[in-house]
Amino acid sequence: MAYILSLETSSSVCSVALHQDQQLLSYAELQMEKSHSSHITVMVRQVLEYAGVKLEQLDAVAVSGGPGSYTGLRIGSGTAKGLCFSLDKPLISVSTLASMAQQVIAVTPAPERYLFCPMLDARRSEVYTCLLTHDLGEQRPVEPMILEASSFALELEKQPIIFFGSGATKAQELLVPHPNAFYLNNVNPTAKAIGVLAWPKLQAGEFEDVAYYEPFYLKEVYITKPSGK
Repeated sequence: MAYILSLETSSSVCSVALHQDQQLLSYAELQMEKSHSSHITVMVRQVLEYAGVKLEQLDAVAVSGGPGSYTGLRIGSGTAKGLCFSLDKPLISVSTLASMAQQVIAVTPAPERYLFCPMLDARRSEVYTCLLTHDLGEQRPVEPMILEASSFALELEKQPIIFFGSGATKAQELLVPHPNAFYLNNVNPTAKAIGVLAWPKLQAGEFEDVAYYEPFYLKEVYITKPSGK
């Protein structure tokens, strides 16, 4: 039996989950903008206390590895690295988009019939996205995409695609309507799915280097110094 603590901070929804193997023991979620840094450690404590598990009993800490909010990912990775360093536990990174897809795949009848397209809203007509099979194989790699009317046109001719995530509404507005395109609402990144995907990585020993780990930001963040007078 292994305990995995999972953190999800890549979006405006902050969540923490505790799994024993792949069984969810406790979960906390907060839907409040710019609250991650002040609440994440409190949520960790609450989740552990509810399950009656001590920090020292953890076998690994898993974190949403991106893409997503730059600030959110920094907070999540920093918290996870701090826990791993102080407890001498392994760190597991899980793709944010793959974890979103896992949620949808788990509740989709005959998922092998579909491709799955998680989308995180970036800015204007841009999204962070990829295209995955029912077993999380990549049909299109993770990328920042400027949505156009013809985006995914070739793929939609071959196979039905389920679009979901914060960028799916934008896609539904911009893409040419197609009978093979399906859209789902209210699919957000969650620590529950991070924990599920972290379990096989724990078994396989797929760990990150705690000292040098950085989230997958996907795009560089440019910070300019204000001009003085």
